[in-house]
Amino acid sequence: MSESVIRCRSLYKIFGLNPAELRIDGDGAVEPALLKREGVVAAVNHVDLDVSPGEILVVMGLSGSGKSTLVRCLSRLVEPSCGLVEIEGADLLAMNDRELIELRRSKMGMVFQNFALLPHRTALENIAFPLQMRGMKRRDYVERARKMIALVGLEGRENNFPRALSGGQQQRVGIARSLAVEPDIWFLDEPFSALDPLIRKEMQDEFLRLQSLLNKTIVFITHDFDEALRLADRIAIMFNGRIEQIGKPEDIVLHPATDYVARFTGDVPRERVLRVGSVMDPPSDEETTTDRPVRVTDRIDTVAEYVLGQQLPVPVIDAEDAVVGVMHQAHVLEVLFSRTERA
Repeated sequence: MSESVIRCRSLYKIFGLNPAELRIDGDGAVEPALLKREGVVAAVNHVDLDVSPGEILVVMGLSGSGKSTLVRCLSRLVEPSCGLVEIEGADLLAMNDRELIELRRSKMGMVFQNFALLPHRTALENIAFPLQMRGMKRRDYVERARKMIALVGLEGRENNFPRALSGGQQQRVGIARSLAVEPDIWFLDEPFSALDPLIRKEMQDEFLRLQSLLNKTIVFITHDFDEALRLADRIAIMFNGRIEQIGKPEDIVLHPATDYVARFTGDVPRERVLRVGSVMDPPSDEETTTDRPVRVTDRIDTVAEYVLGQQLPVPVIDAEDAVVGVMHQAHVLEVLFSRTERA
């Protein structure tokens, strides 16, 4: 794995506890008795996390699980109580105000559920605003803002004020504004949850298109498993401030690490999560297979009708069209309908 862009170890955010009272053991853990004290809330509780270059890490959890506090600790919008956070190897918690501001300006983009557009500025002016704050020349920041307008598909709307834009268009302005500073790291906290379902899907498509072009390192917060499945390279599931499990979507669904994760993912349709590579068997020269193969990266729901309709095993091929496995009808049915067992 490439060196982590974001790395945190033994990260805590504890409300209701004076930092001077913290007692930490050799593993970086806060004394359990302190966390059980009345009035104390560990919103982020002993979190270890690595995010690789170009990865989309989706953090999930129910309301109050700590996911939003975690992403704010990673950007130091919320001051962690203790622990380690590194951004490209630099110690975030050791930075002074000037260094922190410069890091956010040069490295980080942030998008939240509240669009927070300036109502008296046009779409173009909203996008250009952070560039103005950096002292960029007018000609340069207008040119950059126009490029962002084109990137998010808002040509012809650049002179509209926020009140004249739909919810989806306002969110595009917010995304364009965060991208205008060309961040390497992108934090998004439930950015689409206020949108209606159709616009939400369009924004997810737009997000994936932008990521294919820009290859940002992304931490994306959501409570919607369907959204996570569409977007995530890996998923982290939080509960009571802790990360219960982190891994690829198919690994979490097939091999939940805790009872909570098993319950959290219990109603997720497996065929929408699993890829062919997760359920294929090793190839055999002795088996006769169908003439039409499926790809190892295909999602099960896109090939299930074909595979389950065949009497013969179906060959599985990789990106170079080499056979890397076979799909047996019985095995597919077993994986889709068997009970999940904890890892």
